Amino acid sequence: MPADDADELTWLLFRQEDVISLGQASRYLSRKAIRHRVATGRWRQAHRAVFVAHNGPIGPAQVRWIAILAAGPAALLGGLSVAQAGGLRGFPGRVVHLLLPATCRRTVLPPGVLAHRTTRLPDRDVLAIGQPPRTVVARSVVDAAQWASTDAEARAMIAAAFQQRLVGGDEVHEVLDRMPRLRRRRLILATASDAAGGAHSLNELDFLRLVRRAGLPEPSRQKVRRDAAGRRRYLDAYFEEWRVHVEVDGGQHLDPAHAWADMRRQNDLWLEGDRFLRFPAWALRAHPDQVLTQLRTALRAAGWPG
Repeated sequence: MPADDADELTWLLFRQEDVISLGQASRYLSRKAIRHRVATGRWRQAHRAVFVAHNGPIGPAQVRWIAILAAGPAALLGGLSVAQAGGLRGFPGRVVHLLLPATCRRTVLPPGVLAHRTTRLPDRDVLAIGQPPRTVVARSVVDAAQWASTDAEARAMIAAAFQQRLVGGDEVHEVLDRMPRLRRRRLILATASDAAGGAHSLNELDFLRLVRRAGLPEPSRQKVRRDAAGRRRYLDAYFEEWRVHVEVDGGQHLDPAHAWADMRRQNDLWLEGDRFLRFPAWALRAHPDQVLTQLRTALRAAGWPG
């Protein structure tokens, strides 16, 4: 944090992670002074007219500022880059995604920066106090999903954003209402609806899709139960009328401590009279017929008429 009596240039560099454009620097320094700072190694040139005001390592936050300043005043940080800056885990891509108005003049961008253009960017989709300038998280998550390389990656991004509490409720739906011609709109809408309803992980969404395709009754998702010790537990899928509980196990369930916690929870439910089925996540995709056969059998045994 600069001292209270620091000059405007110092405060600007502080706000922008020590990244500054030539136009900004020229407000406070002569061209000769700027060239001197670069020549002596105090500053380094990161792009055509963008400088970093130190000679140490350049971190992710500075890379984002370099991208924004190189693209011009209309550029916004967008998509996965905003979600990552907001804490999204599990998607470590290094590309910086920018969103620009469709009418914005094209310019040469630094390596690793990808510009997307849009004709729909209402004020409510722009974070008023974001630094660097950026779209709001819900719009960013929607854009990340439409820019994803595959449908599976798009679904995973939406699910992770809900699971990690970056978005919630109807935020994604409100963005979709403003973007009727969005790429993957139907997929994003369905995934967000399911995620908002409690199926937060991609494995749970795969299970829910399998259940619907087979015409089985739809379970409650992430239903809260309390174990014998009174702790809150969340059930992946619960067919409440028939007291059939399904758990979809990801890779973390192979850990011995995790496995024992799962077994204790399973035992508590059995003691209360529930039927309990567990499937590894890979079986939903590799052996869906076997999964459905066991699920139908459990539901019928519990009284489902079929």
